[in-house]
Amino acid sequence: MSHSLTVYQAFDRAIITELPTDDAAALDRKLDIAAKAFADRDGWLPAYQRMAILRKASELLHDNRDRFAMTIAREGGKPLADAIVEVTRAIDGLINAADEIRNFGGKEIPMGLTAASLNRLAFTTKEPIGVVAEISAFNHPLNLIVHQIAPAIAVGCPVIVKPAATTPISCLEIVKLLWDAGLDERWCQTFVTDDNALAESFATDPRVAFLSFIGSAKVGWYLKSKLPPGTRCALEHGGAAPVIVDRSADVAAVVSPIVKGGYYHAGQVCVSVQRIFVHEDILEPFTQNLAAAVEALRVGDPTLKQTEVGPLILPRETERVANWIREAVDAGTKQLGGGRLSETTLLPSVLLNPPADAKVSQLEVFGPLTCVYGYRNLDDAIQSANSLPYAFQSSVFSSDIAVALRAAKRLDAATVLINDHTAFRTDWMPFAGRRQSGYGVGGIPWTMQEMADDKMVVLNGVS
Repeated sequence: MSHSLTVYQAFDRAIITELPTDDAAALDRKLDIAAKAFADRDGWLPAYQRMAILRKASELLHDNRDRFAMTIAREGGKPLADAIVEVTRAIDGLINAADEIRNFGGKEIPMGLTAASLNRLAFTTKEPIGVVAEISAFNHPLNLIVHQIAPAIAVGCPVIVKPAATTPISCLEIVKLLWDAGLDERWCQTFVTDDNALAESFATDPRVAFLSFIGSAKVGWYLKSKLPPGTRCALEHGGAAPVIVDRSADVAAVVSPIVKGGYYHAGQVCVSVQRIFVHEDILEPFTQNLAAAVEALRVGDPTLKQTEVGPLILPRETERVANWIREAVDAGTKQLGGGRLSETTLLPSVLLNPPADAKVSQLEVFGPLTCVYGYRNLDDAIQSANSLPYAFQSSVFSSDIAVALRAAKRLDAATVLINDHTAFRTDWMPFAGRRQSGYGVGGIPWTMQEMADDKMVVLNGVS
């Protein structure tokens, strides 16, 4: 039997709305609708229609930019200025998916290279893989949804998306907007639940051809282990992103991007700056500048334009991060800044050289905290950066190109940013975690490739 889901404002826990949830019968019905849509090949949407729908959706989203941004700030706690940026990215993502359809095709395979292959013409075509099941995360409640559904629509896959239980409104609204843009509801449905067992049934149903999961590594790898034979997947997890600051770096110049990368959305980003390795020659001035910049961050209500750091998504996450900080401080770590604004909101802080076995040094913090460690030898810093079982995005700040390229070559990461923070991303670039941090490749054009099958056609009798 279905029940309601209460959606709260992240900052003050005021109730935004009550939403009906989907039960097992509703899930079965939605999967059946999607499977039947895919099975009817004569009913597949032609490319020009998919392009037109995505472009129209981008226009509608542009017209509703402020409304969506406020929704993100309220349900997700992202500061309004950053929420506006998120909506802008989502608008561009829809356009990106539409544009990519023009380049989405197969290729000719050479024949006649052996006597046995004479008189043949061979080529590949792209086909949608099938029903796509998507489980999303709270921290980018609009743009992550766009990253998952826009490629599916562009390729021609029927898609069902489950938003995070804390931030479902943005998802429901963008799907309604796609329907308003002309997309038949069979091709994009929502699945709202806070029932983990039901979510597992959704992800592992044999009618699903592709699972897109954004969330914790524990859940993602578990779901992958339960997928039926032949089901493909993409997993986007987190990490504890390292930054190396070389002694040649301009301290005054590097602090600002590092602060942005570390405290954007209160650190609730899978590639947020967490571990900062600073050459001992500049450690003191860097730490002083970092602490001053962090202390100056404006913390508070995310719906206000001046706010730079808002709440964590749930009070229990605030308590968890506070406990991790307390553990490091009790072990002798020096803390700069910090404290509580409320039950939902922590003041940003910096920890200096916490123990290697502390949780803040070993695990993804997902909170408004960075850790600074001194180093003398570059290769030692690289070894420390690579020491955890995560590998996603890393960065190095240096005015010495030899140092920058040495670090870029040796850092275990899918992406290395030079003179930029680890949270930098454009939505058309490949975005992938290695090791425990993920599986498959994100980024709209890359996800389209993941959601498609190549079909070979060989024509005999060509003279």
